[in-house]
Amino acid sequence: MLKVNRTLAMLAVGAGLASPLLAQSTGAVFVMTNAADKNQVIAFDRAANGTLTEQTAYDTDGRGSGGTTDPLESQGSLTLSQDHSLLFAVNAGSGNVSVFSVHKSNLTFLNKTPSGGAQPSAIAENAGLVYVLNSGGAGSVVGFHLDFGGQLKQIKDSTQFLTGTTTGGASLSFSPDGKFLLVTERVANNIDAFHIESDGTLSPIIVNANPAPGTFTVNFAPLGFAIVSETGPATASNGSAISSYQVKANGTLTPITHSLPTFAAGNCWNAITPDGTKVYVSNSGSDNISGFNIEKNGSLTPIGGTVVGNNPTGSHNVDIAITANGKFLYTINSQSGNIGVFAINQDGSLTSLGQAGNLPKSVGFNGIAAL
Repeated sequence: MLKVNRTLAMLAVGAGLASPLLAQSTGAVFVMTNAADKNQVIAFDRAANGTLTEQTAYDTDGRGSGGTTDPLESQGSLTLSQDHSLLFAVNAGSGNVSVFSVHKSNLTFLNKTPSGGAQPSAIAENAGLVYVLNSGGAGSVVGFHLDFGGQLKQIKDSTQFLTGTTTGGASLSFSPDGKFLLVTERVANNIDAFHIESDGTLSPIIVNANPAPGTFTVNFAPLGFAIVSETGPATASNGSAISSYQVKANGTLTPITHSLPTFAAGNCWNAITPDGTKVYVSNSGSDNISGFNIEKNGSLTPIGGTVVGNNPTGSHNVDIAITANGKFLYTINSQSGNIGVFAINQDGSLTSLGQAGNLPKSVGFNGIAAL
């Protein structure tokens, strides 16, 4: 059952502030608690200047995995549909996926559906086709058609397994043309490619062993280039990197930019601006953000001195999201219990707007999405 905590809204009404705040709201930011007893999505109104207010919590009617810092080890556990009308949330502890309708920061719970595997950790949607990454057990991706009312209908024979058990499925992304689904295997250090068939099922797996260590997240840029975050060698100091790839017609990947340094540690997540010209990475081990230009040929070049934004020391920023208008960037700051807020400047540099929210610290928050 949907449970809404309106404490902050009521306080604002009492202070005579609710109406102006709501009138100024131009978007929203959502984060997921991943709590083992009761998973929730916490919603924030976003004002035109990027600041966040009006915290509200919505039950997913499922259970998360719990844990402390980044227990899902994934990106995409909380995902907006392409048209931003729906929000998908994985419930890793109860093995299902919840769907909400979205109106700015207001969510309405629609339904939940079994994920078709163990420990769903990420979800992606493209033109009504939805795939869920299950990182537990054998590791798999399972397909669904998005039906009327936000209902997910599992596609017969759509399950495809990763290369083995405990390979660490971490992210998945559709190519913009809808021809491929890419999946990263964090432990196996693979980037798996699947052709998408006309009925929504997938071809057999095409395994691309990543020559760069620490494969974590893959996201497609609008022009079709795959951007991969890499944590780097375990023994390296500030050894994280980012790479770009061209996906060939046979599903193999050709490097364009290979392991460009982020000059920081713990790059596991990345977010691409809606116009496809920039990508930012969250360096959890360094409490900062690195930025890169995406050139028309898919190559990556650093923005300024590479590190373009800083959270306070000890924030341990994990997952990252950019607003639909491309003006603001947000990070989940796991160990400080808040959201890092940044304005994206025209030259790609970031201006810190401080932190928002008073969230529990180090309790396993995973997943962020922004409108």
